[in-house]
Amino acid sequence: MPRTERWPMGEPVYRRVIVKLSGEALTDSEGFGIRQATIDRVAADLVAARALGTSIGVVVGGGNMFRGVEISANGVSRVTGDALGMLATVMNALVLEAALERAGAPARTLSALAMPAVCETYSHQRALRHLGKMRIVLLAAGTGNPFFTTDTAAVLRASELNGEAVLKATNVDGVYSADPKKDAGARRFERLTHQEAIERDLKVMDATAFALARENRIPIIVFSIREPGAIAAVLAGKGRATLVG
Repeated sequence: MPRTERWPMGEPVYRRVIVKLSGEALTDSEGFGIRQATIDRVAADLVAARALGTSIGVVVGGGNMFRGVEISANGVSRVTGDALGMLATVMNALVLEAALERAGAPARTLSALAMPAVCETYSHQRALRHLGKMRIVLLAAGTGNPFFTTDTAAVLRASELNGEAVLKATNVDGVYSADPKKDAGARRFERLTHQEAIERDLKVMDATAFALARENRIPIIVFSIREPGAIAAVLAGKGRATLVG
């Protein structure tokens, strides 16, 4: 990503971002369920990032509970499987909302699937109103449609809500040419264009998300969420990450 000396230290590089948080980021090494200590750490990171003056939306995944593709492989239709995955993202968002409120930051969950007894229904105007009041907005249920990933949802919401960047929180410190856990020779990229990410078929995000980001000129910053304070560090221009854009 751009070198830190180009960015004023202590000032956020972006004034509004969408953080893409995978479901696995909310659990432990087992990769399933919710680990409260992990939730609280992520919430603390988001609160610290908000304190820089950046308004934040968070698109939450549901892979720690359900994955539509995996469920459909066992005989359930893809439409039904994706619906279950979307419901899992709502559960994750509600847990994270509660953690954020405990940490002292106002937060609201907005779901692309209407469930008014549980949370607010997503609309462009409602989300902008909450962001304008510096509430952290948890954007659940993806796009509300099957066959679209939460990666694509993150770029879509950034496009709709005037987000200046998508922060893709992963388990590694950037984009690599191969899985660094499996390939010791994997090369880490400091910077890529959207087109390069698509042509190289890099699996950090799906091609639809990269294409939408390219069309709307939205940078994607890929970084590790495992380090405490990682989100605020990226916003301050000090984090180790890969810039796609």
